[in-house]
Amino acid sequence: MATTIPVTQHFNKATLNNIIFDFGGVLLHIDFKKTHEAFEALGIKNAKAHFSQHHASQLFSRLETGHITPETFYDLFRMEAGIPDLSNEQIKDAWNAMLLAYAKENVALLHQLKNKYNLYLFSNTNQIHYDWFAALYQNEFNGEKLEDLFKSAWFSHEKGVRKPDAAVFTHMLTTENLLPAETLFIDDTIGNIEGAAAAGLQTHLLKSPAELLLLDL
Repeated sequence: MATTIPVTQHFNKATLNNIIFDFGGVLLHIDFKKTHEAFEALGIKNAKAHFSQHHASQLFSRLETGHITPETFYDLFRMEAGIPDLSNEQIKDAWNAMLLAYAKENVALLHQLKNKYNLYLFSNTNQIHYDWFAALYQNEFNGEKLEDLFKSAWFSHEKGVRKPDAAVFTHMLTTENLLPAETLFIDDTIGNIEGAAAAGLQTHLLKSPAELLLLDL
């Protein structure tokens, strides 16, 4: 019988020294449906089967762990889709369609929280998305870099590891010299929360970016 890992929704501030934030759905508004629709407009059937909030096909997982370059991804995507005349730009634009605007109030909150906690970022992402949202951040926040918000930023395509496996969280904790009981992980995807909880972290499942402002941090 499978064991269910308890998901903590009431973290203990008294023991809290570190907070690890997810990115999309926490600091950046995203809408997976927009990418599904954009791919389908290009003739891709059942785009949701390739990538969603809770699932990534092997091709997209390889992109998000940095095992293939964007250029290789575009070539393999055309091959898998069976549409050889799709341009790199068309694929990129459809793939980036899910990326919306920054939750500016949440960014401002993190600037305040830096004075109380060690802040970290752990995002399942890829070079194509990173190029877009990193440039947007610099444009919207006076030339600052997104990474400057955090003591350390883990992007899956740079680190070669992807949520939600518990071993990935344990690896991050060991690398950053963090104690799980002193560390809160905030994410909007239940599978990632379960992986973090299995690694011993305190966790909070965020239902929307706006909810972050309501937490007693």
